[in-house]
Amino acid sequence: MCGIAGLFSLTGPRESDPSIVDRMCRQMIHRGPDDQGVFHHPLGQIGMRRLSIIDLGGGHQPIHNEDESIWIVFNGEIYNYRELRRELEAAGHRFYTHSDTECIVHAYEQWGEGCFARLRGMFGIAILDIPRQQLVLGRDRIGKKPLYYTRTREGWLAFASELKCLFPVPGFENKVSAESVRDYFGMGYVAAPHSIYQNVAKLPPAHYMVVRNGQEEIKCYWQVQFQPKWTDSAEVLEERLFEQLDDAVKCRLVSDVPFGAFLSGGTDSSVVAALMARNLQAPVKTFTIGFKEQAFNEMPDARAVAQHIGAEHHELVVEADAVSMMDKLVWFFDEPFGDSSSIPTYLVSQLAARHVKMVLSGDGGDEVFAGYERYKRYDMLQAMSRKTLGLAGPAMRVAGALAGGAKGVRMARAADRLAAPYPDRYLSGVGLCTRDDLAMLLSDAIADKDPYARQRAQYGRSDIALESERILAGDMLTYLSDDIMVKVDRMTMACSIEARAPLLDHQLIDFAARLPYDLKSRDGVGKYLLKRIARRLLPAEVLDKPKQGFAIPVAKWFREDLREMMMDLLRDQRFRERGWFRPEAAMTLMQQHLAGTHDRSEMLWLLMTFEMWARRFLDQAEPAARTA
Repeated sequence: MCGIAGLFSLTGPRESDPSIVDRMCRQMIHRGPDDQGVFHHPLGQIGMRRLSIIDLGGGHQPIHNEDESIWIVFNGEIYNYRELRRELEAAGHRFYTHSDTECIVHAYEQWGEGCFARLRGMFGIAILDIPRQQLVLGRDRIGKKPLYYTRTREGWLAFASELKCLFPVPGFENKVSAESVRDYFGMGYVAAPHSIYQNVAKLPPAHYMVVRNGQEEIKCYWQVQFQPKWTDSAEVLEERLFEQLDDAVKCRLVSDVPFGAFLSGGTDSSVVAALMARNLQAPVKTFTIGFKEQAFNEMPDARAVAQHIGAEHHELVVEADAVSMMDKLVWFFDEPFGDSSSIPTYLVSQLAARHVKMVLSGDGGDEVFAGYERYKRYDMLQAMSRKTLGLAGPAMRVAGALAGGAKGVRMARAADRLAAPYPDRYLSGVGLCTRDDLAMLLSDAIADKDPYARQRAQYGRSDIALESERILAGDMLTYLSDDIMVKVDRMTMACSIEARAPLLDHQLIDFAARLPYDLKSRDGVGKYLLKRIARRLLPAEVLDKPKQGFAIPVAKWFREDLREMMMDLLRDQRFRERGWFRPEAAMTLMQQHLAGTHDRSEMLWLLMTFEMWARRFLDQAEPAARTA
């Protein structure tokens, strides 16, 4: 696992300051504390920071082909690199390392941009092709590894694994995008291809970009297909799914360093840990954190799973320093990021980093197998609308007005959802702010207060017949890629460890997408077929429990640990003069929350995270580098 960065001339070969990419790389030492390498050429520079996982002694990057005409830097892991190497050697390619990185450069020689479709793994890749005078950037199918890029007025294209690495680039402009501010407050993140800055883009997942003759060409090389459906019996499909799961875990156990697993006690991480135990001779190292507040503590379930599979279990009850945590989050995320579960993700990564350099996680199970409660709630909403011939919304609005209070507010919001068309009916149930919230909170500098303006298109695939599966596809393209994957990448990399997600193996996703929907969600129970497999591997007591999620007591923290910090930030003159918000609305939210009349913790978290980000990345000319 690493971080990559580089410059490419859009105007042909010319001289460039050799220290630029070095400075870019040093902004992300946490991603690769083991090594740094930079290659200079008149076309540009490419560099990387390395966290050594495979071929510890010989995998120094950048890596080149036989005649040193093609160079590569690579962030990620390729799990089928040994099979690729055998095929490439048979075709006449000669290798000088044992790394997966070198397989990519020879695969590019052999198949051109078609190489990306042959890679099984997670990656952000930059290839400098000197004979063709082009730069090729590629990103994995789900977006596990990040890749940002920007054009400068001086005629350079700069790219990097993290946004902060672009600050040393001459001519870099960090002008905030009004649309991205709206997106952040609407959903809690800024989805690709956009970033918080007007002139910086994210290469979308499952895409590659060729930069040549001053032009950029971006192409998609993979899209999950939900048709045709498998027609085998449920029993046969269960066996086939078990084989897919086992293979996805097994191929991710290749490592030259100690590794383990995150274990929350939920179905997904428990299945992954159990399959690891089946494929390893030594006990699996598992890592769990908990909180004193029992509503947020899954340690007993994780402990039961660890004991069942014979794991070497490590756990820690944390009393998080919320103020210190928020400062760390801001630095490592680079953009405003509204998912507070990043705190426990960071803390469990810290715990694991004391023992291992690589972990497997259970991320992706909810999106791939329809496990979220919000899918169940949406299906219930749809059923209610059908059974009442569309009259449920007006009736609920009247009932809400009569009920009043918090219950009345909830009923009014449900009525609003019932009145909305698809996909707003779904998005309004997962967004953090409604259009009315944004109109109240955001200033006139943000003209469009539509929270889903840049999300709707991702939920509109006409080739997917079932609305519920269009939602799964949309969540993979947005929430999974730009929230979950960002959170896991930044928090594990902050602690200099690598995370691998077997449930997001693209071959497994391709298989699971074609399962009949009632084998994913049946009678209000998500992950139906996955849970049948889990019953083979896990104790019943951890399966027959409500889904808990990986959360923290944010509402309580704002009334206690974060109270003083919140008041200082939102009353400060800098916050009031940003121009993005209505300060009086922020004061009202804070007062309502402190008084206990409303739970405003989500919106307050969005505001505080944004203001702390602005102080670090807008108020400073170049944010000072820090180590993990």
